[in-house]
Amino acid sequence: MRMSDTGDVWWKNAVLYCADVETFQDSDGDGVGDLRGMTDRVEYLADLGVTCLWLMPFYPTARKDDGYDITDFFGVDPRLGTLGDFVELVRTARAHGIRVIVDFVMNHTSDQHPWFRSARRSREDPYRDYYVWSRTKPRSSAKDVVFPDEEDSIWERDEKTGDYYLHHFYKHQPDLNVANPAVQEEISRTLGFWLELGVSGFRVDAVPFLFARDGVPGVDDADAFNPDRYLGDVRSFVTRRVGDAVLLGEVNLPYPEQRRFFGGDDGDGLNMQFDFIGMQRFYLSLARGDAGPLAAALRERPPLDVTSQWASFVRNHDELTLDKLTTKERREVFDAFGPDPDMQLYGRGLRRRLPPMVSGDERRVRLAYSLMFSLPGTPVLFYGEEIGMGENLDVPGRLAVRTPMQWTSAPSGGFSTATPRRLTRPMPDGVWGPEHVNVADQRRDPGSLWWFVRSLARRYRQLPESGWATVEVLDHPVPSVLAHVSRCEDWAMLAVHNLGEDGAVVPLTLPGLPRDARLVDVLGGRPDLDVTASGRVDIDLEPYGYRWLLVVREGEDPFL
Repeated sequence: MRMSDTGDVWWKNAVLYCADVETFQDSDGDGVGDLRGMTDRVEYLADLGVTCLWLMPFYPTARKDDGYDITDFFGVDPRLGTLGDFVELVRTARAHGIRVIVDFVMNHTSDQHPWFRSARRSREDPYRDYYVWSRTKPRSSAKDVVFPDEEDSIWERDEKTGDYYLHHFYKHQPDLNVANPAVQEEISRTLGFWLELGVSGFRVDAVPFLFARDGVPGVDDADAFNPDRYLGDVRSFVTRRVGDAVLLGEVNLPYPEQRRFFGGDDGDGLNMQFDFIGMQRFYLSLARGDAGPLAAALRERPPLDVTSQWASFVRNHDELTLDKLTTKERREVFDAFGPDPDMQLYGRGLRRRLPPMVSGDERRVRLAYSLMFSLPGTPVLFYGEEIGMGENLDVPGRLAVRTPMQWTSAPSGGFSTATPRRLTRPMPDGVWGPEHVNVADQRRDPGSLWWFVRSLARRYRQLPESGWATVEVLDHPVPSVLAHVSRCEDWAMLAVHNLGEDGAVVPLTLPGLPRDARLVDVLGGRPDLDVTASGRVDIDLEPYGYRWLLVVREGEDPFL
């Protein structure tokens, strides 16, 4: 394919990097990361191979949910900087070839937001219908509650009027009434504001809750509000304002429902969605040393419109959710990677990063990121993954994996000149502390994980077809090995990954190869492999080994 084909849908072969401004780099020594510190690290991101920076919430906040309890959708938390600092970050990133997308969190507000403070004054208040109210307490079950350790209902009684308001998350985060045209107008104003400041799109938080009908006893708005149509309206608005803006959705649902949020055959919904099903099956496969669960997930992936894309990830900023596995499967993953109850969260996930989960076995860590970058889709890194950061289980809840970035071996990790006790959040210690895991040491070591992830990002960018490809999982007799072929028009690449602790020789038959094709090693400079006329090839893999093999025709010399 031609590189010019990729420009309008840049997200299909981007490298995304998720970072929290508060924990990435402190520029003024107060122990809190800020926008100026983030700007100072743009060169680092460019060197790593990042092409799109996703910023977690940096808005004014009541500070009860790490920035997701927003009190002003048009501002910047004063601790983190100003709108001027934000514009400078976007400008500097763009100058280094990096786009910026921001978290869009309008499923709910903080209960300290001016809208809700006004709405709870009386039933006649102009902002009352910005939220969802009921005169009587509706029924709700444990399955409705997103955070079962904190809440036992999604309805909370407000003392002023005696009515109940809806909150799918914490009670201090009342849900907005998205069916209200006035709220829809506020959403458009917010999206338009940040697009005018130069962002290239949005990571849309909690999509199934944002684009849903809220059930209130005695109220039937089925005809008045169609969530699917409204999602299409949001997509249309964003692309009218900025033609190549992207909507990346957090949709942890089975594949058929995810396809609906893509917009079905028309692809007029979300541009991208995280592949939660593939991620969860990957951890089950890794725990078992059996590629079967992941292979099944890849075979189940539904076909997408040409402008739509999966986002592949090893973990994100929340708990490592395993909610789509069966109870037995989830217990297998818990037993393998988080047997201590303190490592688990909500009964459905792990509050750990990958390296400690595999006891520091870098073979398995490298296997995971090789697999992520090799799959058709867009890879998404969570800050610190490139150096193998660990978690701090002394930090409560999901925040255990949101510790300050570890830049150097200094006591505060080069994140801040403040003393460790003044940092916004304590760092890991011991073998996962900054004295052992940091950017500076790894950038000086060509054999480090940082250099490996950098090389994966560079190879992925050199093979733009990978982001546009479809996936075909190959059958073979070695259970521990996933073998898949990515195809795009007449381009093809074979990737093999051994999730087992034993080496293996994998016999494969590759269908549809041109005559006299050979397989060129993409990652390690190993000798080319010849393929028989029937497409047969044997591949030797070490324990937790992996290879990317580009299909090359006779006379071709790939530019790698």
